[in-house]
Amino acid sequence: MTRTFVFATDLSADNRAGFARALRLAYAQHAQLDVLHVLDPYLPAHLLQELEQAVNEHIGATLTDIREDYALEAPKAVVQTVIGEPHVEIVRKAHEEQAKLIVLGMHRKRGQPELLAGTTLMRVLRSAPCPVVVVRHVPTQAWQHILIPVDSYLAARQTLIEALNRFPEAKLTLLHAWTLPGEGELGSEVYYAQWREQEVARLREMLSSEITCLVQDRDGVPDIELVLEPGTPCEVVKDYIKCHSPDLVIMGSRGQPYHTSQLTQALLSEPHCDLMLCRAW
Repeated sequence: MTRTFVFATDLSADNRAGFARALRLAYAQHAQLDVLHVLDPYLPAHLLQELEQAVNEHIGATLTDIREDYALEAPKAVVQTVIGEPHVEIVRKAHEEQAKLIVLGMHRKRGQPELLAGTTLMRVLRSAPCPVVVVRHVPTQAWQHILIPVDSYLAARQTLIEALNRFPEAKLTLLHAWTLPGEGELGSEVYYAQWREQEVARLREMLSSEITCLVQDRDGVPDIELVLEPGTPCEVVKDYIKCHSPDLVIMGSRGQPYHTSQLTQALLSEPHCDLMLCRAW
């Protein structure tokens, strides 16, 4: 069965980066790309047929234009317009085609987290049956440096597996934000500093052991770096992104599928790189 990726477009100029990344990913991973645009169901019926033809022609021309601009190879692509609620139709398409990936452009209300809640983007993230990539940057090259935030139980296990399977040639950085009790009160004491060093070393050993177990039976394991930094996940991840500029951040959900954590919302509202969200299982 042919692998299928779904790219949903709203036809805006902001979607060009997402369209280009979808083309690159589909070709690199030997997948068919289903390009989907959802028409407003409240438009007059006599306009829909003409509009559907115009949209299909526009998408076809954009596809050709993007391929030429970024020298991209062409995967097998299918263009489709449907009528309905955008997030419902995108998720429906992913289910019907048993899609392995959904690709979306970044939401235009950047820097305004309070406006993200009811967007098509957030609704798709909460309902999608497969990983979702949210694209911020034009894909001048394949993702080379991928950041994966992890917790002390490596809840991003499935996320790491997805990265290993999909991007075997990329450098992977696993980033863990740690905090310890008593830091504020005792952080300057020598005995506390020694205890903190021992605890962080123990945490590193535990995480390293889990990572080794995950990759030990794989051929051609990419470069994997484990980084531990003190602080809250939001602070640590945002600081790391600003200092090291990874191409992609891959997030996993620990509770409900695609639960939009504070960190996820922070990365979507102030995007500095592309983002991929994966189910925890």
